[in-house]
Amino acid sequence: MATQKMLKFVTLGKEMPQKRDASSRSHDFDEIYQEFAAQKAAEQASRCSQCGVPYCQSHCPLHNNIPDWLRLTAEGRLEEAYEISQATNTFPEICGRICPQDRLCEGNCVIEQSGHGTVTIGAVEKYITDTAWENGWVKPIRPHAERVESVGIIGAGPGGLAAADNLRRKGIQVTVYDRYDRAGGLLTYGIPGFKLEKPVVMQRIAQLEEAGVTFVLNCNVGVDLSFDAIRGQHDAVLIATGVYKVRAIEAPGAGARGIVKALDYLTASNRKSFGDDVPEFDSGALDAKGKRVVVIGGGDTAMDCVRTAIRQGAVSVKCLYRRDKANMPGSQREVQNAEEEGVEFVWLSAPKGFTGGVEVEGVMVQKMRLGAPDASGRQSPEVIEGADYVEPADLVVQALGFEPEAIPTLWGVPELAVTRWGTIKADFRSHATSLPGVYAVGDIVRGASLVVWAIRDGREAADAILGYLAQSATVAAE
Repeated sequence: MATQKMLKFVTLGKEMPQKRDASSRSHDFDEIYQEFAAQKAAEQASRCSQCGVPYCQSHCPLHNNIPDWLRLTAEGRLEEAYEISQATNTFPEICGRICPQDRLCEGNCVIEQSGHGTVTIGAVEKYITDTAWENGWVKPIRPHAERVESVGIIGAGPGGLAAADNLRRKGIQVTVYDRYDRAGGLLTYGIPGFKLEKPVVMQRIAQLEEAGVTFVLNCNVGVDLSFDAIRGQHDAVLIATGVYKVRAIEAPGAGARGIVKALDYLTASNRKSFGDDVPEFDSGALDAKGKRVVVIGGGDTAMDCVRTAIRQGAVSVKCLYRRDKANMPGSQREVQNAEEEGVEFVWLSAPKGFTGGVEVEGVMVQKMRLGAPDASGRQSPEVIEGADYVEPADLVVQALGFEPEAIPTLWGVPELAVTRWGTIKADFRSHATSLPGVYAVGDIVRGASLVVWAIRDGREAADAILGYLAQSATVAAE
């Protein structure tokens, strides 16, 4: 009986895949978690309680059928587990690595709520799909029939790629435009290799290329190619640009050399991992080696920056965050990894300015305390008067989040409606914008969010675009 394989959480404890020792992993950019062995993956999957209302599934943005593929893994039916996993998720091996499971599926696991320790869902998901790639179970994309309609996708990040995958499987001709020289968006250049090794991303992009998706790279829409030209070439257009405008600190001394943007810093590091020539890194401007590093921010991007600085050989790495540990937006698992690797967190601290003139020499820090809750329910930081001090720094990385660029202005399409935050207005079900045949997904609609939400948006938008194309064909035939 299948149930005899499950409900082992009473006798089996939670186990994550073994983590490489901090002293060894902090010198390279390889992933820190080792792979589950088949027996261990089956054991951990068998801890699932197969509950009647699976909160793991309902709290997953993609509503992945997690209980079923855990049961199949426990039974050793890995190929079937992969088929169930990929039915709802375009990139399960990526989500298994970078999703904040502690806030989503695992954080809502029923046995976690009852004190038994969550099922290690993300690690099993990663194991299933890595095994599928190794065994050739990940099949090439082969449409049953080619169609004449074409769709242009602006942005080769997770939302755009998920839509490209779904559309291509239906035989639609797909062209993806991106400003970078490699596809993948933040998967390629924003997330460090120790969380997501780049061959994992490249194999998916290669799969799409082999399926006939055309990639137009080094293409800055509005500069190299107009938005109107793209609309004219395609039957529908999907905007999936993400948000890249950095929230910069406006304070005395903020223009000093050595104060850099998080994405510039991470991109330079990732380019080096590809073997690219990166003058800003080679000159030392975006290299933390031998420097006292201060990262400002408390989200996952800040965690990526501090852990990258450790690997680059920084003398010291400190992370300033204006709230306390319990109120930070980043993954607690990532904070733990960073602390193990030697990062020092300076809680309840905010920058007031910078010292040093032309070259940054320090961060003027204001100490904070938490006061009354703000509109979101989180306690608002308040300045403690007279507690300022200077934190010495040779490199300061601003990781305060991202905002949308002014796309209607940059692309010359004032009729493209945006919200008061500058994100594109799109229907929350169809992802249709104010322009006929133009859709938008991911962070450019949501604001800075998770990869898994972008994948969901991309899949949903692909379905909506297919409906739009069918309707257009019907109208044309009448």
